[in-house]
Amino acid sequence: MSIDRKALTREYKRTPRPAGVFQVRNIKNGRVLIGPTSNLPGILNRLRFELELGTHPDNELQADWDSMGPEAFEFGVLDRLEQEEGEPGAEDLRILHQLWLERLSDTPLYSQSSHGA
Repeated sequence: MSIDRKALTREYKRTPRPAGVFQVRNIKNGRVLIGPTSNLPGILNRLRFELELGTHPDNELQADWDSMGPEAFEFGVLDRLEQEEGEPGAEDLRILHQLWLERLSDTPLYSQSSHGA
């Protein structure tokens, strides 16, 4: 069976990525990092990778990860944007992120939550 790698690559690049708002929740202290992204699977992989390497830009989150370990964290999706064609607009993601910041106003957030990832 022959596999056309170039065709598979083209198809992968044309496939839209789910966009929305993600979270990294510290289940031991309740703090949360949230942010908007046009590629939910990609950002969740990147965040875990940065934390494992010790290079995440949110120093408080990195310190908690280092001291509590990966088992203290849950990675997930808070909300998805339905995509018509192409990528969702930056303004749509900004508004969705702002709505989640307001919804979680009583939740302790990591500092990078206000900036996105």
